[in-house]
Amino acid sequence: MTKDIIKNRIIIYELLGFGIVILSLWMDEFFDIPYYLFGAVKTPINWIESIIETGLVLVLCAFTTFFSWRFLKRIKYLEGFLRICTFCKKICVDNKWVPIDTYIQDHSETKLSHGLCSECMEKHYGNDKADNN
Repeated sequence: MTKDIIKNRIIIYELLGFGIVILSLWMDEFFDIPYYLFGAVKTPINWIESIIETGLVLVLCAFTTFFSWRFLKRIKYLEGFLRICTFCKKICVDNKWVPIDTYIQDHSETKLSHGLCSECMEKHYGNDKADNN
């Protein structure tokens, strides 16, 4: 499952949760649940109170969903960082050090090949080999 799908599911579950809260508020208002479950005093429907409660829940929903989305986006950004060894250039994945070429092949469709850049060719083989390239 990709991280975008997980992020979308988290947001959808939050929205569903807030929808259930709003539905519960309105069911309580229409059916007077405390009266039937706990024997409380029967109360008439108060439309203004229900609308205000729904508005407050919607504001809280928007606030929570917006910040969850921002935090999930930030987590995705931070997960993009890779620790790489200064000397051998291996990458740390799940606390295991793997060669960079193995990591790239496992996480992309890239095919790797080896070669020498002109600076390394000159440094390790001298000027006469660099001229032949």
